[in-house]
Amino acid sequence: MKLTRIHHCKNLNVQKYKQLEKQAVLLGRIRSEVWAKYGAISGLNISDRAIRDAWMKESRDFGVSANAWKETLRDCIGDIKAYREASKDKVKQAIRKRTSCNNEQKRLYTLLKKDEWMTDNFLHRQMRNHFKHGVNHTHNQIIVRADMCKTFELNGQCWLKVPSLVPRQTIKIPLNTTVDFAPQGTLRIILKNGNVEVHSTYDAVETQDCGQETVGVDKGYSEAFVDSDGEVYGNGLGKLISSESDYLNQKYKRRNKLRAISKAKPHKKQKIELNNLGRKKLDKRQDTQKAKLKTLIFTATHKLVDKAKVIVAEDLTSPIQSKRNYGKNTNRRLNTWAKGLLANALTSISHRRGSTVHLVNSAYTSQSDSFLHGLLIGTRKGDRFHRFNGEVVQADWNAARNVLARLNDNEISRYTPYKTVKRILQERTDRYKSELTDSGSSYTLGNKTLTECELLLDYV
Repeated sequence: MKLTRIHHCKNLNVQKYKQLEKQAVLLGRIRSEVWAKYGAISGLNISDRAIRDAWMKESRDFGVSANAWKETLRDCIGDIKAYREASKDKVKQAIRKRTSCNNEQKRLYTLLKKDEWMTDNFLHRQMRNHFKHGVNHTHNQIIVRADMCKTFELNGQCWLKVPSLVPRQTIKIPLNTTVDFAPQGTLRIILKNGNVEVHSTYDAVETQDCGQETVGVDKGYSEAFVDSDGEVYGNGLGKLISSESDYLNQKYKRRNKLRAISKAKPHKKQKIELNNLGRKKLDKRQDTQKAKLKTLIFTATHKLVDKAKVIVAEDLTSPIQSKRNYGKNTNRRLNTWAKGLLANALTSISHRRGSTVHLVNSAYTSQSDSFLHGLLIGTRKGDRFHRFNGEVVQADWNAARNVLARLNDNEISRYTPYKTVKRILQERTDRYKSELTDSGSSYTLGNKTLTECELLLDYV
């Protein structure tokens, strides 16, 4: 498993930064051309080597070294392929909804895998919907091949030498590390507001130091995870997200007001744009916020893996459909929920530490009563779940118990449509209610007469 290590260089010499910036802009034009020509159907069944050979026959001159534009071309084609493969996941969901015939599914999957989906009208329509023509927005990156860069030590600090636009001349960049942890392999140099980031990959060390339990987890907003035993991981996540969302809301309101003033008063436009509408502080704050979120979530995930060998989690890859109107401010905060980061943390850390993650269907795990085998009895209100007998339990804990139960549910698979899940749960609920007859203060279940307290104990 590959991980990314980021080295920083702050306050680089202005002339060096301008040379790197000029090179990144020229390479950005190549990226735009590649995405424009090969970012859709025309990019099928064509490799970066074929494009490279064609450009070399044409004697194309991009104003940069040959190694630089070749690596940029390879990187772009890789991005386009990754984008196309991600689109196929959505199409596979559509295939499962369209037919339950194994032979038909196999035929469609095969056409999709071989990139022959244009021969089938259904697949072609689906790919048009999910595989839109890509556009390049990257003009600040340089890909440096491993044999084109070198590191050396000066006064205990690591320095990196990368090619410049002038042949046989290099640019020396100081990094915030030592030679022992110097970047290796193919490097990605990213320029941000006068600062330089050097991204390198390395092999993750895999261990087998996970716990031994099997738990279900619910990915929460106020906290990162709550497991089926009621233990909370990553408390304070919601406060961190909400406070930043509220700050940006007020910040952008004021910026929009200043932008409106600059349009209404042209003589003030230049001064306002220069002093009040910059991005440096906002970008720096955004990077700090991402680092805080990542630290909190990854720390919580490590704590979870310390306990569990098998982790059962909800599959939240599809958009969450909801008819509830939470209000403008609540919706804004929920839109910043870091569910993608939670999923990535679970996948990467469990793989490195020998744990296993099983994804299950997420439909109605928060609306059903886990103490009554997931029946649709009870109501969720915020962080509380109100059971039919008046008892109130923590909503995320209740959901985590339902998630764990889905692991061995033979009727509800990971890809069962949510309407089918609701029908199955409703049928179970109706069967339970038909077996349960009210007899005053006692209940009849089959041949047994139970009090309400005994009934609860029987189903816990």
